[in-house]
Amino acid sequence: MVVAQTRDAVLDLLASLSPAQLGKIRAPFDTPDHKEWTYLPGDRPGLPLSELTPAQQLLTKRLVELGCSERGAADSWAVLDAEVILRGIPALPESGDWEGSVLGGRYFLRVLGDPSGTEPWAWRLNGHHLAIHVAVVDGAVAFTPQFIGSNPAEVRTGPEAGRRFLAAEQDLGFQLLHALEPGQLEVAHVSPEAPDDILTRHDPVADASLLHRGLPYGDMNEDQRQLLSLLIGQYVGRAAGPIGLQTWQDITAQGIERLTFAWAGETTPGIGQRHYYSIAGPTFLAEYDNTQDNANHIHSVWRDLRNDWGTDLLAAHYAMHR
Repeated sequence: MVVAQTRDAVLDLLASLSPAQLGKIRAPFDTPDHKEWTYLPGDRPGLPLSELTPAQQLLTKRLVELGCSERGAADSWAVLDAEVILRGIPALPESGDWEGSVLGGRYFLRVLGDPSGTEPWAWRLNGHHLAIHVAVVDGAVAFTPQFIGSNPAEVRTGPEAGRRFLAAEQDLGFQLLHALEPGQLEVAHVSPEAPDDILTRHDPVADASLLHRGLPYGDMNEDQRQLLSLLIGQYVGRAAGPIGLQTWQDITAQGIERLTFAWAGETTPGIGQRHYYSIAGPTFLAEYDNTQDNANHIHSVWRDLRNDWGTDLLAAHYAMHR
């Protein structure tokens, strides 16, 4: 059902666009830059959100809400809220009117391939601190790479002082760290210094060998495992329900006991307390860091080591149709 609804939503959006807009948003599925992405500020290929009419904005929101869970969509739009606060842009209306706004020009929507046909296709929304990639192959969906960041992580001055972004990703990480026994902590706390950024950066293919392995799920007690599962859920739970469920099934099938949790940097939260963690297994990888801007600037990413960009789905598709 998600695939059919997503296809309809993309086709409705495409039908609403002018020829000039279509020229910016569309590209072949096998375009050479298909796997190029970044979470840094700057231009991207695609149609800027600022060029959408109010009706087209609603169609775009529907597309995001179909690919993401309710929380995942809210976290995605919160990225734009943080940008508004960071850059001192006048607050957007509750409806999120991007038309003509400086902010909307920082985020780009793209459709790869033909959603009306039977071949693989994809849509993506990219901009500063936000990357949503959805690929559809033979009725199955891939959702990664998926990135959400925020600067600030916590608003410390002004009318929104006290508002936090990606709070659960931070709080659950610290809860799990503090739940570890001394011997476990020695294994999990891999460095007193946190890296300046996530280690896999925005590489087209995530290299898990860059990460410290940390403490295995299999060496945790039941309460610790529950906390790790909740933390993983903050990433997997960004996707629409069926996509998240398939991810959990893949994690379990590959051996959940092989997942590891690694921490670097300070072990208590607070201003200037730089910290980082990673969760890695045979297929699942997540990284989080809060190190920049006096530890008030979060990066978080979810990668699927087999199926980023729908790689596994595409291999099966081409094997079937060759």
